[in-house]
Amino acid sequence: MSGQPPTGAVLVEVTPPDGKVIDDLEDLVLRVEFKAGVNAYLASTAPAQVKTRTLAELIAFNAAEPRETALFGQEIFLEAQASPGLNDPTYLKAKADAKRLAGPQGIDKLLSDAKVEVLVAESGGPASVVDRINGGRWLGSPSTLPAVAGYPHLTVPMGFVEGLPVGLSFIGTAWSEARLLSLGYAFEQATKARRAPTFPATVNGSPAFDIQ
Repeated sequence: MSGQPPTGAVLVEVTPPDGKVIDDLEDLVLRVEFKAGVNAYLASTAPAQVKTRTLAELIAFNAAEPRETALFGQEIFLEAQASPGLNDPTYLKAKADAKRLAGPQGIDKLLSDAKVEVLVAESGGPASVVDRINGGRWLGSPSTLPAVAGYPHLTVPMGFVEGLPVGLSFIGTAWSEARLLSLGYAFEQATKARRAPTFPATVNGSPAFDIQ
């Protein structure tokens, strides 16, 4: 209407930075921090019945109990155990480089170059069953950049695929939480996309989405 402010949003397609570079850096960072976190947790956990007090002891316990690795191995545990410590220069550089590539040279650059206020993307594909033979189905997610950068990432209901819910992500620069919440709320009010879960035995009768 004439005289009224415009409503809605203008979408501008952007190309994210090379995710493999950040993934490789984060792989080291996560392994180092996982080992440190698990060791700290096990060392301080209260129950006296807990005999495994380090990641190394946890790996040994799993190896001695085949039922613990019946569905999944412990490759991540082994890689983390072999990683350096929190003061290692390689770890510290990888952490700083990943944060820089994901934040100032990632999200901030995307927002600036495209002259947009926020990044939006599908939060991920619909949920899948656990496949013991082929593994889980992974369709990707935009969560890596904000997680590594430490920037806010809001997900709200967007719709359904074969009866399974999918979300829409709102990603902004540092300290933009208030604006993201405002935009996410506006989207929710406009779409009313959320529906209460019904826990069906199958989804739209499709064997590909059987819930087991």
